[in-house]
Formats: sequence, structure tokens, C-alpha cells
Amino acid sequence: MNDPSIRELSGSARKAITSQDWATVARCARVILERDRGSAEGHFLAGLVARAAAQWAEAEQRFRTALAADPGRHDAAIEVADLCVRRQRNSEAVALLDRYRASLDNSPYYLGMAADAYARLDLHQRAWARYRRACELPPEGERFQEGLAASSTFLGKTDEARSIYESLLARHPNHQRWHHQLSRLVTARDFGHVDRMRAVLEATRLPPERNIFLYYALGKELEDLGAWDEAFHYYEKAGAAAKRASGYDVGTDLAIMEAVSSACDAAWLGSGGPVAHTDERGTPIFVVGLPRSGTTLVERIIASHSRVQSVGETFFLPAAIRSESRVAAAPGMTPEVVRAAAAAPAARIHARYFEAVQYKLDGRPMFVEKLPENWLWLGFIARSFPEARIVHVRRHPMDACFAMFKQSWFRFAYTVDDVGRYYLAYHRLMSHWRTVLNDRLTEIEYESLVTDQEGRTRALLDALGLEFEPACLRFEENAAPTRTASAVQVREKMHTRSVGRWKHFEHRLSDLRRYLEDHGIDVRNGGDD
Repeated sequence: MNDPSIRELSGSARKAITSQDWATVARCARVILERDRGSAEGHFLAGLVARAAAQWAEAEQRFRTALAADPGRHDAAIEVADLCVRRQRNSEAVALLDRYRASLDNSPYYLGMAADAYARLDLHQRAWARYRRACELPPEGERFQEGLAASSTFLGKTDEARSIYESLLARHPNHQRWHHQLSRLVTARDFGHVDRMRAVLEATRLPPERNIFLYYALGKELEDLGAWDEAFHYYEKAGAAAKRASGYDVGTDLAIMEAVSSACDAAWLGSGGPVAHTDERGTPIFVVGLPRSGTTLVERIIASHSRVQSVGETFFLPAAIRSESRVAAAPGMTPEVVRAAAAAPAARIHARYFEAVQYKLDGRPMFVEKLPENWLWLGFIARSFPEARIVHVRRHPMDACFAMFKQSWFRFAYTVDDVGRYYLAYHRLMSHWRTVLNDRLTEIEYESLVTDQEGRTRALLDALGLEFEPACLRFEENAAPTRTASAVQVREKMHTRSVGRWKHFEHRLSDLRRYLEDHGIDVRNGGDD
């Protein structure tokens, strides 16, 4: 019997890929490369095997070799781009994705992979176009509809997103995450979707840990409808289930804050070594604050200025801090990472951050970086970016705590007890930053902004060294995408509906209020000592 040809080996490998039979794929790749050491197909298949085993460096080397052997291999190019995103070589990833865009129109799998990569890079207009084309091609169409709906949401295409989620739910009515996403797109006006979600709970009878998305969605829509007690009941069930499922201990985050406060004092701030006071790539404006405190609103106002762009909500700063700590195998931020990073030269964190964010910069003199949790790293910002502006957004402590408690993203707010402890630690660390940073820190109150839009906007722009522009009062016209929990709300004009929202739940939040007041938080006057 004749030995199989390279074409036949490739065909066998492709069939094995569909069943994730990686041993067969590896054997086919090995035989192909024994016959032709430069075979693009052999190296590509070997790259897929390495990727399946999470051997990222090996996978990238194989895909690059395949691409060098055959520059027309769009599959190898997109695989390399995907790995570049994973390793935060973002400019290189974008260059590859853009170069091969025209080659993907009839390849649904790699269209979808390219769209996923664009989405992870926060380039949602490009992701949306790729998702849309991928959804038009069988057999992958449905697989990428969720990505198309998410990008549509971030781009303000709310009606399109709703239509997609409703279409998906018509085929998969028990899919909890899609119900959750649908609930976020509009304010509920009747109990129609609430009743559908209750029917899912009744039909599936899953344990609470598997109903988390549905509980949060029910809470949100019941709150929209003014069913305050029942809404809180579902928020409470959601948070309790999420905490059990995660095994989270708020003490983990409190220990990090303590490490930051200890390591980053006024003497440390001046000890980081020389860092250029200007960077030709742009001056960053870091907008920080607790999640759901109004940071997205402030970002949209500033980024509506002609001299400022937004790079969105990136994790590049904490990633740079973690990377430059040189703590091996750190799963995330830890006190050890904080202490090691505090000893690192400030210029390294500056360089690492700009390397990651470079692909987003369009040449305007200033840009807004809006990751709320960067309030933790204000000392690192001040030390590594001497030119940076820092804006801290404050919100009434009870509104801030409740707004976080009712969202699914914030593990430190799964329970009322945890969010109280977290808020107190945040309050203390911000007091520390005020002492350390002095006039480097600009603060704005959410409540003042929404009640005196023009006055507060003018004062904010003046603090940033920007002249007033009327476009900053029309922030809702800003078409730039946003991927935050406020993606729908920021398309609206300024309003005060969220001020004092917690009072609808006052009797359910009495323990939280008492805890904050007992620890010196002036709830009556908005949280000031």
C-alpha cells in the first residue's frame, strides 16, 4: 500500500481537528515535516497542536514559520495575531489583522477569530464588520452572533443588539447570559421579559450557582418596574450565589490596598528614577474612581474635546505593573507584586504601558485612559507618568455601593457586607493619595456634575489645561464605542435619575449605612470625613 501523500495527511489532520484528536494531528504534522521540512501546512498543523497544549511560544514560532513559507496563509497570520493579543504585542496584532482583512471574506472560522481579536483590542467598529460577515457564512453564522450583538451594544447599535439577542433566545430560550445582556439594553416597561425569565427558572430548576446571570437580570428589570423589594431579593440571591461559586474573600483585595498604601508614600514618589516629562505619543488623562461612580460619563465629556481621544477602559496599566514586578507566575495582583513593582524603575512601567496602548493612539495631544480601578495605582501613575493628568470621580457612598452590588462584574460587591468593607478601604486609600499627590489630583463629584453640567464641565476642562468647547456638553453625540456597563446610558443626555437611587432600598441597606457611619463615613454629606 502506498504511503499517504501530503495532501492526504493534511486531510486526515483536518478531520482530526474537528474531533480535537490532537495526537493524530501531531502525527500527521510530523510525517509531513519529515517529507518537507519547509512545509507551511506541516508547521501550521504543528502550531495548532502546540496551541491546544497552551504552549504559546512554540505555537507562535510554528505559525510564523508557516507564514514565512507561504505569506498567503491568512490562517497562520490570524493565529499569530491572536497570540500577539494574548501577549500584549498589540500594534503587531493590529497590523496583521488589518493586512489580511481582505483575505478572510470566505473563511468564517478565521473571520470570527479576527473579530474576536479586534474585540479584545477594543476596536469594535472593525470587530463588528468582521462578525457581521462571519454571521452571513454557513455553517458558523450562529456561533458569532453573540459577538456581533456585543459589538453592536458597544457601538450604540442598541436595536440591532436587541434583535440579535431575541433571535438567539428564540432558538435557545433558556440561555441565561443572553437574557442578562438583553435586560441591560433597555429600561423594562412591562413584565413580559420578567415572566419569560421566571419561566426559565421554573423549567430548568438549576441550583442558585447556575442562575447567577438570570438573578441579576431579574433584579435589574424589577428595579426598572419599581418592584423594589423583589429586585433586591434577586440581587441578593445573585451575589450570594456568585460569592459561593467564586470562593472570593474580600480580605484579598484589602491586603493589596494595604500593601499599596505602605509601599507608595511621598518619599517613594520621588524615587523612581528619571522619566521623560513629555511623551510625543500623547499626554494621558487617567479617569479613575469606583466602578459605577460616573467615570464613563466624565471620560465621554473629556473625549468630546477636539484635542483629546479616548483609548477606552484598558488593563494595560495594571498589566505593566504586574509585568515589571518580575514576580514569577503571579496569577494576578498580590501584595508581593505591589512591593516588587514599587521597587522597579518608573521608566519601565511607562515604557511597558505605552508599548501596549500605542496601537490606539491617533496623534492627538491628549488621550483618556478610563479604567475605574486605576485609583488603586495612582502612586504608580504619578511616578511613572509625570505629565499625566489624574481625575478622580466621587459618588455618594450609598449610591456607589448599591450600584456596584447590583452588577455581576464586581466580586468585592457580591454581598452588602463585602462592599461596605471594600468601600471603607477605598475611602482610606483615597485619603492617602490626597496627602501624597496634593494638586496632582483633580476630583469631581458625580452629583455636582449632573446638576451643574456646564459649570462643572468648564471647571474640569480648566483643571486639565483645556479650553472649553461646546461639544463637551453634547457628549451623548460622541460616536466612539464604549464597552463598559454604561454602554447604553452614555448615549443619553445628562440626567439625575441615578442620584439617590439607593433610597428605594433604604431599609434593606440600613446595615451598610450603619457600618459606614460607624467608621467615619459621612453618608449624609456624601462621604467626606
